[in-house]
Amino acid sequence: MKHLYEEVAYLKGLAEGLEISTESKEGKMIHKIVDALEVFAEAIVTLDEEQEELQDFVESIDEDLADLEEDIADMEDDLYEEDEENDDDEDFSYIEMECPNCGELVEIDEDLLYDDDVDVVCPDCKAVILSSEDDYDDDDCTCGGCSNCDDRE
Repeated sequence: MKHLYEEVAYLKGLAEGLEISTESKEGKMIHKIVDALEVFAEAIVTLDEEQEELQDFVESIDEDLADLEEDIADMEDDLYEEDEENDDDEDFSYIEMECPNCGELVEIDEDLLYDDDVDVVCPDCKAVILSSEDDYDDDDCTCGGCSNCDDRE
């Protein structure tokens, strides 16, 4: 934009070098045109500088926004992973039972407790912990959820 100043200065010098008088109608007009060009050149240079500042500012905002987007994406990934972990825990509920044979604590899927066709076997000593052949009376029920109860939770 520096060349605008140079061009206007050249025209101003040319008008003075040609000794164009400000007394004549044409001379007044030429000097006014050169003055107007000088004002335009200053305004354009100022606008160009401000536009460069704005461009730098927008680039800075864009970089900050990209950082925020990355941070949010990371947080969403972390939340998604936590949800997956929590979903896994919610999908299966386990009950710990002690094997009457070896004393080992055995985790049993709660759904298996109510399945009449499944025998639960201790993984350590292979003894049957719960048998599908076990017959319970309503008086023996302590869980409130066996197949013989109406109070199933």
